Amino acid sequence: MVMEKHELVEGKVDWKGRTAVRGKHGGTRTALFVLATFAFENVATLALSVNLTTYFNGVMHFELADAANELTNYLGTSYILSILAAVLADSYIGRYKAVLIGGFLELVALALFTIQAHYPSLKPPPCDVFEPTSHCEKIGGGSAVLLFVALYFLAVGSAGVKAALPSHGADQYDEKDPKEAKQMSSFFNFLLLAVCGGGAVSLMLIVWIQDHKGWDWGFGVSSIAVLFAFIIFTVGLPMYRIQVIQGTTAITEIIQVYVAAIRNRNLELPEDPTELYEIDHDKEAAIEEDFLPHRDIFRFLDKAAIQSTSIGKYGKLEAPNPWKLCRVTQVENAKVILGMLPIFCCTIIMTLCLAQLQTFSVQQGLTMDTSVTKSFHIPPASLPIIPVMFIIFTVPVYDRIFVPFARKITGIPTGITHLQRIGVGLILSFISMAVAGFLEVKRKGVARDHDMLDAIPVTQPLPMSTFWLSFQYFIFGIADLFTYVGLLEFFYSEAPAGLKSVSSCFLWSSMALGYFFSTILIKIVNASTKNSTSGGWLAGNNINRNHLNLFYWLLSLVSLFNFFIYLFAAKRYKYRPTNPVLTNEKAKV
Repeated sequence: MVMEKHELVEGKVDWKGRTAVRGKHGGTRTALFVLATFAFENVATLALSVNLTTYFNGVMHFELADAANELTNYLGTSYILSILAAVLADSYIGRYKAVLIGGFLELVALALFTIQAHYPSLKPPPCDVFEPTSHCEKIGGGSAVLLFVALYFLAVGSAGVKAALPSHGADQYDEKDPKEAKQMSSFFNFLLLAVCGGGAVSLMLIVWIQDHKGWDWGFGVSSIAVLFAFIIFTVGLPMYRIQVIQGTTAITEIIQVYVAAIRNRNLELPEDPTELYEIDHDKEAAIEEDFLPHRDIFRFLDKAAIQSTSIGKYGKLEAPNPWKLCRVTQVENAKVILGMLPIFCCTIIMTLCLAQLQTFSVQQGLTMDTSVTKSFHIPPASLPIIPVMFIIFTVPVYDRIFVPFARKITGIPTGITHLQRIGVGLILSFISMAVAGFLEVKRKGVARDHDMLDAIPVTQPLPMSTFWLSFQYFIFGIADLFTYVGLLEFFYSEAPAGLKSVSSCFLWSSMALGYFFSTILIKIVNASTKNSTSGGWLAGNNINRNHLNLFYWLLSLVSLFNFFIYLFAAKRYKYRPTNPVLTNEKAKV
């Protein structure tokens, strides 16, 4: 009887710690559990990211600008915490455990939201914040504590899921296998498809429930969606390829390079890079992928690898102090991260623009005619369904038609480089904000021409369809398709093995800073323009009398300037030499 030979997957184990077996663990079949988990998680949470401003403003009685800032602060906190979650996932608890913990915290948070939204004693008395003569009571005391506990439990849980789930999905593929490397690229495309599929349900179903059945029902259905995500992910555990936990943080090793380089700053670099410190290429001591060749960039970091013989008191060589001497591979990993930083910084502005579509654009929609038919009205917070549906239809076309066609021309497995893809999205975000400014001028013109500058949103809609806003959402949706997926794949592909989750968090961190900068920019704009207008461009609850169009155009100019900076940074970027996706000269921007 001939026994079937199983091919083991190096560096990956199953959930019981045994070496993963190709065909039994991982691959596209297993990645489907990850995609389904992300889809259901987005069913639960995407509606909140576009409609919580309405909840804070209309139910909890925050002023409009404050409500927008509360939402962007929550989103920013969630994304910035993903860095800590990624470090814990990569180095100590494992990615799949980070997903399970994050999902549990999201479930608890949504349950708390449901309870608060259901019981009148836990929220302020009902009041119309748009009525000029009303004096609505803002949430406070223990009810405010409950609100923010739930909000930031959700932020922490979402951080765990976002930090670990994309990287865990990519772990189901072997980058060294050409076939699986192509499948991993498709995984990132279909990750966006899963996000958009779940988002479409969230934007239509959850938002409709929140607006028509009540916020308690909306939060309750979101809780059920997270529970489904939790169950689906758990079912896949026996089939996952799981990255071996390192037990040490790769971030510490990066910091060691900078400390050693500073301590050795007065030493002279050798002319021959082979004289820099590196451990022996002993196959029994380390796998080949643990070694990176020296590159002639960021030479000041090479000083961390300058060797100086140190003899102990018994005449033996002392073990190198990692805070004074680092191996070449460790230095090269630090160079990779440093090289990605300019790209990272250039993507922050795009999220700054996205924040406005999730806050002020929804408030624009509240003032407009939301009717689709005589009996059906689309909630303004559901407008992002337009780019979402476009992406749902476009991703398969992009992955199955455009990429193979472009691959034949460029010789690059992903069709175009990650950096080219990101650049397309950045220029589209500039166009989206410019269009948004012109549409706001038109909307305010309709309000002025019909003597409706003081009309009450929702109850007194302007004679202008809310679908006019679909132009800015549509353009930004295409930008999403290119930039955010390109960033995820770029950071994951370029990062050292020990920093895969952390590298994915470059995207979330960039989004976090974008949301925080949105809060800061709104305050700066209002403070700078309070003398020329009544309180500032974005002051008060009456969006018809502020100057949102000027704010949009300001963002458009900032986005254009940011794009030119990105072009400069992208042209100077050098891909990691071991990256299997970009191996020829055509991979340059």
